[in-house]
Amino acid sequence: MSDNGTHESAVPAALRGCWYPAMRSAGLRGRGPATVELLGEMLVVGRDGQRRAFALRDFCPHRGMPLSAGHFDGEAVECSYHGWRFDCRSGQCRDIPSLVPGESKVKVERIHAAAFPADEADGYMWVYFADPERSGDPVPPVPKLWRGEGRARTVHLWCDLACDVDQGIIGLMDPAHGPFVHQSWWWRKRSSIQLKEKVFEPIPAGFRIRPHAPSANSAPYKLLKVYGQPVTTIEFVLPNMRFERIEAGKYWFSSRATVTPITSDRSRIDFVASWNIFSWLPFVPWIFRKFAATFLRQDQQTMEKQAVGLARSRRQMLIDDADRPARWYFQLKEAYLEAQRTGQPMKHPIAEPVTLRWRS
Repeated sequence: MSDNGTHESAVPAALRGCWYPAMRSAGLRGRGPATVELLGEMLVVGRDGQRRAFALRDFCPHRGMPLSAGHFDGEAVECSYHGWRFDCRSGQCRDIPSLVPGESKVKVERIHAAAFPADEADGYMWVYFADPERSGDPVPPVPKLWRGEGRARTVHLWCDLACDVDQGIIGLMDPAHGPFVHQSWWWRKRSSIQLKEKVFEPIPAGFRIRPHAPSANSAPYKLLKVYGQPVTTIEFVLPNMRFERIEAGKYWFSSRATVTPITSDRSRIDFVASWNIFSWLPFVPWIFRKFAATFLRQDQQTMEKQAVGLARSRRQMLIDDADRPARWYFQLKEAYLEAQRTGQPMKHPIAEPVTLRWRS
């Protein structure tokens, strides 16, 4: 990053030592596992006989056969080529049928298919990608969406993005594109652009916009005033998560959007929202899903157009103040990687609260 804000980005590598949502839990039906691609890895993801999540690399260490082509009995995955069996959670080999008992010197228990920590939360199957240089580090808890009290509704949406994870993330946190990408009668119009002033402060592995009144030029936020004066808090946390929480008395809305790297040039937005606002209206989830899907489709189309330009040049200009969150993201990422490399605590690039001003 140069002093004038010009950023020349390479194709990014996804951060390790982090959890990533691999797929929706609803995609697993019955006892059969599913195959997913995540961070350039093909994985077999599923639940064992005790309903515990597991994830294995879709590759038999013997002769390279995809394990997804084999049989799963609820405890072990059996390769369809030679019948080698691997524990679904640890990846440890349990049996090699071709060995002659008492004669083979092969230590079966020392053979492993690559296994990844896996867990299930908020309607997603999550997979943890450890830093290979720090494999002894403890695995942190899987991220979970904040939920308040009371009966709540929940919606899940997703869409593919024709971009790398960095471009998807800085698009996710960009505060200035709304009136141009998402303009509509029910959200905001180009003519409704107003001056915004927000205080940003550091939090572990990210930053937060201090609690504030929601945007006055966004129609859905105006509806929330029937419950009192709403207050919203927005956070970004590495590697890829944007949280928004709105509270108005005992009523609340909570959402999380993640940009998940699939390959070096393809990502996916996974979005989950939960709320008890207007929960007594049966058609609210349908309306919310429809509007949110429109939002995601607009972002998807924007990334497709941007990909054409970035194929010509990776050079971008990031200006203050609207692009400061994007600059912070790259600085946070560099600080995280340096901490992983040295084993020292992460040096946060945001030293103190900062007030940003922009128009949107």
